This record gives sequence, structure tokens and C-alpha cells, in this order.
Amino acid sequence: MTSVDDMNGITLSPSIPAPASTTAVPAAPLLRHPRALVPVLVSLGMLVAVVSSLGAPLIPTIAAADHVALSSAQWALTVTMLVGAVATPVMGRLGDGPHRKHVVLAGLGAVMAGSLLAALPLGFPCLLAGRALQGVGMGLVPLAIATARDALPPHKARAAVATLSLTTAAGVGLGYPVTGLFAEYLGMYAGFWFALATAAAAFVATLIVVPAPPHRPTTPMDVPGALLLAAGMAALLLSLAEGERWGWSSPPLLALAVAAVLLLAGWVLHSLRSTHPLVRVSLVKDRGVLVANLTTMVGGVGTYLLIALVTRYVQTPGSAGYGFGASIVVTGLLLVPFSAASLLTGRLVRALGAAATPARMLPLGCLLSLAGLVCFLLARSSLWGIGVMMALAGLGVGVTFAVTPGLIVGGVPVAETGSAMSFNQVVKYIGYSTGSALSAVVLQAHTAPGAALPTNDGYRSAGLVGCAAFLVTGVLALVLTRVGVRPRPSVVAAGQAVAVEADAEASRP
Repeated sequence: MTSVDDMNGITLSPSIPAPASTTAVPAAPLLRHPRALVPVLVSLGMLVAVVSSLGAPLIPTIAAADHVALSSAQWALTVTMLVGAVATPVMGRLGDGPHRKHVVLAGLGAVMAGSLLAALPLGFPCLLAGRALQGVGMGLVPLAIATARDALPPHKARAAVATLSLTTAAGVGLGYPVTGLFAEYLGMYAGFWFALATAAAAFVATLIVVPAPPHRPTTPMDVPGALLLAAGMAALLLSLAEGERWGWSSPPLLALAVAAVLLLAGWVLHSLRSTHPLVRVSLVKDRGVLVANLTTMVGGVGTYLLIALVTRYVQTPGSAGYGFGASIVVTGLLLVPFSAASLLTGRLVRALGAAATPARMLPLGCLLSLAGLVCFLLARSSLWGIGVMMALAGLGVGVTFAVTPGLIVGGVPVAETGSAMSFNQVVKYIGYSTGSALSAVVLQAHTAPGAALPTNDGYRSAGLVGCAAFLVTGVLALVLTRVGVRPRPSVVAAGQAVAVEADAEASRP
């Protein structure tokens, strides 16, 4: 049975059932401050973006201040993404029941504790511990989206969800310049004090404004699944980060790599057999969902690889034979075009309506991201070239992130939409953390023994790795969205489906 989006005249996929007109939908939670809810939820998304971006501009400064190698300092960014990949589904599961608001407050409490620990000059290990605690906040965005769906009317929920889905990309452009300004004029730790103050303000606003969710049965927590995912991801990223130092053929590294494969394979098998898995991996069997997650993960690898390369390259002193010796402020400002372009493009894609099909948009997004990396290879000798390159990369990210929800919503049953989107967040953070670690690995491989900085060829090699990733993903997206796949809804239709899912969620006992 098909249904029609009466706003756009688009025939929706049979996998997106229309809400039954006879179903009585319970009233939304009582809002004490209805006008403040969306701004508060958006502030949670922006906080996540700021926290996730705090590490990158400071990597050279952290390395110098704490007397560690640049590849080790890179963990100040990687560890946040690693914890986020695990915390997101765990917090999503804990927030499924009647305690969602408490989970949000606990996540903000972890961000505050991590920000305080990172802000104190206690050494590199404490900084890493603080950044890990800040990574817990990465799970706040899905909870904010779920709150918007439960508490707002469908037409307002659609707009709120669309805005929240882009805040993580748009917030990077805010986080980097803010971090740069604080670090430049107030010291390296000032950015973490700013994160602490922001998280505290968000905690108070959430306590006052965000309503309790509708009462639903609590789903059991998949503790073995969470442990397998955390251990597998940690082993994978550690083997990537330490490969150059330990030796790629050394027995400890090979053992760690094998352990990573076995742990992640065990997590997949456990998830397939579990009654209440942390993430329903079985949903990936739909080809559209598979290509959405593949594009999201590889796009995350390419995005954070590029961001890590740019922030290190422009801060490298010209005496190295490349680089600009730019301040942290200038470095942050160079990333503003990325966020502005991604936010603008996401809105433009949605404005295209029925023309914005995944078969057209996903290859376009990969092509734009590829163009950004090609510019990095050919035009990184000037700051304006870096700015243009980041704008192109932002265009690609905006197109991709605007389209992938439509593929996921169109490929899974309504009741499984939340789990499918949670898995998409997991693969996104896996991509982010892998891209961050991979950039350090490639640059370290091109650093001479005893040298502090990599050669210029290291940046070229890392750029080529990113180009290859986007090229392969673009080809796969083109093939998988056109061959043997049932018709997919446009981005606008996907937005309508979000409202359908919200109604279905609200109607559950």
C-alpha cells in the first residue's frame, strides 16, 4: 500500500506506512516554556559541535605544551569521537524510556566534568581523560531529536529535526574560531573553561525547559554489546595510531588488529542474535540503508581527515618549506566556510523538493567533497585556496547529510526508525574518529626520525587517501541507488516521514 505526501504530491515508499487515521494520539507533553524548547534543543546540538571541535585547532599547541608528539596529541580529538561512537547508542537506549530528561542531564554533567578536567593544567593524561568525558556529550543530539518529535506538533517537529541534523556541521564553524580566540588571548585551557560554562548554562536551561517524555516501557540495556563495541573500536583506533611507532608488521600490532576484527565481528553477531541489541545491525540489510551508512562513514573519514590536515598545515611555520605559521584564530576562521556552506546547502537541498532524490544528490555530495580534496592537493599554497577548498567540502557534507535520512527512513519500518538513525550516528562517529587517527598515521609515516614536522609529501599522500575514499564512495552510491533498488522518497518526503514516525511513536502505550 502506498501513501501520498499531500504537500508535495510525492508517492512514498511502501516501507513508510501512513499513520492510521483512527488511532488516537495522546497529547504531547505539557510545555512550560514552549517558545524556548527549540532554542534549548538547538543549543544542545551546538554544544556537541563545539565540544567535538575543541581538540583539532589545539593539536600543535597541546603537543608543544605537554611535550608529546603530534601523533599523540591527535588523540585529544580522536578519543572524543571514540567515546561518542559508544555513548550515542547507549544514551539512546537509556533515553527510550521515561528517564530521557535524566539521561540528557547526566550527559551534560559528564561534559561539565570533562571540561573541568581538561581545563586544569594537570598534564596530557588528564587532558585525554577530560576529552573522553566530553565525548559522552556526543549522544545528546539523538536525544534532542527524540524530544522534539515527542513534544512538538508534527509540522514544527519536522523543522526542528531538520535544524538539529545540521547543527553538528554548522557548529564546527563556531567551535573552531571560538577555540582559537580563547587560546590566542587567554591561553590553551581557556577553550575548555568556555565549554564548562556553556555546558552549565545548557544544564540549567534543560532542567527548566525540557519536558519529561511520554511514559514508555524501559528497554533492557545491552551491556555486552556496549562492551564489545567499545573494546573493538578502541583496539582498531589504537592499532591505527600506533602502527608507525610499533611497526606495521610487529606482533603486538598484528595481535591488536586481529583483536579489533574479532571484537567488532563479535559485536555484529551478538547484535544479530540479541533480543534487545544496542543497535539493530540487521537493519543494514536494506540496500538504501547500507549506502546511507557507507556514505556517512566514509564521508566522516574524509571530513575529519581534511579538517585535521588543514588545521596542522596552516599552523606549520614557513621555515618547514610549507605552511603559513597561522595563528589559532586564523586557523579557526578558515573553517567557517565549511560550516556556512554545509548549513546553506542542506537548506537548499530540502528546498528542491521532489528533485532532491538520493540517486542524484549522494553522488553529487561525494563529487563536491572530492573536489575539495583535489583543491587541497593543487591549491594549498595560499590561504584563499584553503578557504575555497573548505567551502567545497562543506557543500559536499551539506548535500550528503541532507539526503541520507531519506534513504534510512525509506528503508526501515516506522517502529525501527530510531534504531536505524542511532546506527547512522554510530558509523558517523566511527568515521570521524578513524579520519582523525588516519591523518596522524599518514603524517607520522612522512616524518623523518628525530624530526618534529612531516614533509610536504605527507599532506599530499593523506589528501590522495581522502580522494580515493570519496571516489569509491561516489561510484558505490551511484550504482547502489540506481540499480535494483525500489524508488526512494525525496528529502521532502523524508521530512514528512519523520512526522509520520513521530505520530506513531506518540501513539504507542
